[in-house]
Amino acid sequence: MAIDERVLRSVIEEVIKEIAQEGGITQEAAPAKEEVKAETPAPVASPVPEEEVSKLVITEVGDFVPDHRPDEVVIGLAPAFGVHQTKTIIGIDHAKVLKEIIAGIEEEGLSYRFVKVYRTSDVSFIAHDAAEMSGSGIGIGIQSKGTTVIHQKDLPPLSNVELFSQAPLIDLPTYRAIGKNAAKYAKNESPTPVPVKNDQMARPKYQAIAALLHIKETQYADRNKKPQELKVEFK
Repeated sequence: MAIDERVLRSVIEEVIKEIAQEGGITQEAAPAKEEVKAETPAPVASPVPEEEVSKLVITEVGDFVPDHRPDEVVIGLAPAFGVHQTKTIIGIDHAKVLKEIIAGIEEEGLSYRFVKVYRTSDVSFIAHDAAEMSGSGIGIGIQSKGTTVIHQKDLPPLSNVELFSQAPLIDLPTYRAIGKNAAKYAKNESPTPVPVKNDQMARPKYQAIAALLHIKETQYADRNKKPQELKVEFK
């Protein structure tokens, strides 16, 4: 299935415009519309229909304080997630992503908490921070463009339990499976890893827009800001 090329083009143009306005790049550095169109073929998955998406409201409620519950998975969100960026690289609404991850965790009978990690935009470190703050020692990290990691606190930050690096290939059933597996690891089980789709052309197809989205994500990183506990609502 293919996303409407107009949707992709509008996302790219919006990111370029915002970065230029915020001083991230100059207008001269931004690629021309024809160049973007030629370098970014249509994505491999369909966007979620807008009418099916609940509005995602993320509220920071204060510094994150671990409570050491062994039955929880902490979900770490990247700096721009759900606020400055609201869709993945293929147009899946962040509300849908979080709903599926939550559903997967709840199906295994576990609880969850959300944290916004500001010190970095690197998904491995976000996931590792979440794991260190989790009572079970298991955390999930999610970048705004959709890249996701399941991590364990005892592992080095650049290692992981499961890595989902090709964001254009992650669909909603995969996000649900990620939530389920994270919960199973929290219960000290050894689940079969979530099947990972592979497309050698995904990286060159999405390299330009992935770089732009990462630049935008990184703009909101703040090394001096502590992790913030989040209240996540779907309205």
